[in-house]
Amino acid sequence: MGKYIVKRIGYMAAVFVILSVLMFLIYQLVPANRAYTDARTEVQGLKNSLSAEELETKFDELYLKYQRRYGTDTDNKMVRYLRWVGVYPLYDGSYNGLLQGNFGYSYEARKEVVEVIPAPLTNTIKINIWATILALGITIPLGIICAVKKGSKMDQGVQIVTILGYSLPTFLIAIVFIWVFCSLLGIFPPSGMKTPGSNYVGWQKFWDELYYLALPLIVMTFCSLGGMTRYVRASMIEALSLDCIKTARAKGLREKVVIYSHAWRNALIPIVTLVVGWFLGIFSGSLVIEQMFALNGMGNLMITSLMTSDFDVVMLLQLFYVALSLLGNLIIDIVYGLVDPRVRVNK
Repeated sequence: MGKYIVKRIGYMAAVFVILSVLMFLIYQLVPANRAYTDARTEVQGLKNSLSAEELETKFDELYLKYQRRYGTDTDNKMVRYLRWVGVYPLYDGSYNGLLQGNFGYSYEARKEVVEVIPAPLTNTIKINIWATILALGITIPLGIICAVKKGSKMDQGVQIVTILGYSLPTFLIAIVFIWVFCSLLGIFPPSGMKTPGSNYVGWQKFWDELYYLALPLIVMTFCSLGGMTRYVRASMIEALSLDCIKTARAKGLREKVVIYSHAWRNALIPIVTLVVGWFLGIFSGSLVIEQMFALNGMGNLMITSLMTSDFDVVMLLQLFYVALSLLGNLIIDIVYGLVDPRVRVNK
């Protein structure tokens, strides 16, 4: 298993490099020039103290200076990429790329990219951890019960509700819930992450944030119920029809032992992929939910950065998502081996 993991990590590194090259080359096609923008901004501040010719000369000097600083003083795309990564020297022989901690600059936030991401990432993790715990805590037991009581009135009722949750778009469910819980009942606030103007600390801050996040969490949980519940139900129904389950019942084992020890273990294999992917989604954020409820999360940051052409932020976020996807595939393979020894890899 150890050799397999090392080999997979090598493959992951190769795929990550290839994808990073492709993304870098794609964004090089975008008509955005950081050196030009910085040089033009600096020249604008000197507009009243220099003549037109002096301004043009000064702009050329500044433009070349910033090109050398950012490693764009060459048309060779691979050299630019290697400088961006931090494995090829700049004009003065120094290195200033990703490997040196230079992740770019956000013109929208007017700060380094590494200073922009922590707050949205923290909010996204906070929101999605609660949503994932609630969703898994409801859908897994509910799917097992529906499979065991297949064809009952309860099973039929749950199937109707889950079809609604699975079929309706997230934004429509969010609008309905806002109308019911905010406009009609007045229970929850429609947007935001805390009481405006508040400076709560400790438990008071925790409960205030939880109150504002309650409705987004309810919407996210409801949207997750449909797909996951039906997935667990289908896997359990298939597992309960296996010959080993019939043998376990013929031996006189208690029904709970048959369901939770034998059937559930066999049903886990197809569910693992969905659950692990769900957990990895904790870091990516929910674009629709964050937009609907004005939450400062990763999804909202991504769409805002794309709309404002803040490409350094976009590039770092996309590299982060690529790394998450590759890591997720490795975790899924490892979990498969832990769940079912039959698929364990020893080479």
